[in-house]
Amino acid sequence: MRKSIVFIIAVIAIACNDASMYTIQGRISNAGGRYIYLDELKLRSTANIDSLKLDEEGKFSFKGNVSYPTFFLLRLSGNMKNFVTLLVDSAEQVEVSGDAANFSRDYLVKGSEGSALVQELNKRLSETKHKLDSIRSLQLSFRNEVGYEQRRSQWESEYEQVRKTQINYSKKFVESHPFSMANVLALYQKFDDDTYVVQDLQSLKVAASALNSFFPESEHVKALYANTVKLMQDERSARLSRFIQQEGENSPNITLPDPDGKKISLSSLRGKYVLLHFWSSADRGSRIMNPVLVELYQKYHSKGFEIYQVSIDTNRYDWINAIDEDGLSWINVGDMEGSHVAVNTYNVTELPFNYLLNREGVIVGKNMAGSALDKLLGQAL
Repeated sequence: MRKSIVFIIAVIAIACNDASMYTIQGRISNAGGRYIYLDELKLRSTANIDSLKLDEEGKFSFKGNVSYPTFFLLRLSGNMKNFVTLLVDSAEQVEVSGDAANFSRDYLVKGSEGSALVQELNKRLSETKHKLDSIRSLQLSFRNEVGYEQRRSQWESEYEQVRKTQINYSKKFVESHPFSMANVLALYQKFDDDTYVVQDLQSLKVAASALNSFFPESEHVKALYANTVKLMQDERSARLSRFIQQEGENSPNITLPDPDGKKISLSSLRGKYVLLHFWSSADRGSRIMNPVLVELYQKYHSKGFEIYQVSIDTNRYDWINAIDEDGLSWINVGDMEGSHVAVNTYNVTELPFNYLLNREGVIVGKNMAGSALDKLLGQAL
């Protein structure tokens, strides 16, 4: 009886394992005797997973396991460009068919929604590039003909319209498939070596956030998420730079309530050297920094030094308790909702974080530690 139970368990385990495996099979006509390779598409390279020699009918079959939708290249020997891109999830039974002569351009794929979406994306961009190349060829061919300038204007308009149509298609694709790994491809497609099709930051943010919540272990998703975060930081920095140019100052005003509910503005401290300091009662680095600030405040406050400390806390009790415990006698403000407007305005990416403003409100130092801050204040005051 015990052996029977063990046997049954083993059969169930094998069945479950087979159920979770993907299969990629099919037939490529006029390819008998050639080799076909299955490569995993990594972030910056490819890794060969398997290969086999096609039989006389061009049939093949690969099996494997993946934990999340994974990009593969299915390629024929003899021509490095003769491949198709697949996006395969666990347990998918994928069927691919085509002809060796034009395998990469004209193939059929069934049983894999991700692979079908990848094919749609690649086909659409290929058609767009063909249209753009055709327009450019006309411009070159007729550049010495009479009436060229008038026709050139028409061609330029057509060229931009083709580009715009592709951009709108790609953006709509991203919006329509928020949880598909095919979005990774959509967001990294390019018109040429330097120009991405989708350059809309909002589309990147939506896709990166959605994919990161579903496939956080994917190296493609990790890279997309990190790239989006960096672009967001760059965009904030650019926004701050524009503010400086437009407003003639580089310290946008902040108005937040203190522990007593009194709203205090950063701009009200003009005429003093001000340390705009972002912190949290729950952040260990912030709490370590506080005693250093206490010493500097005692040393330079009478000479015209002030601290405007912005809390990103959401717990009022913890905030006030930390102020009392650390002996913070300067201006402390926070809306107890993370002070997001102030954080975004000043592009705060870590804690603690600070800016030093001179008497005119101009930023003269950024993220300064105790000794550097002490030295600068000593020279200025």
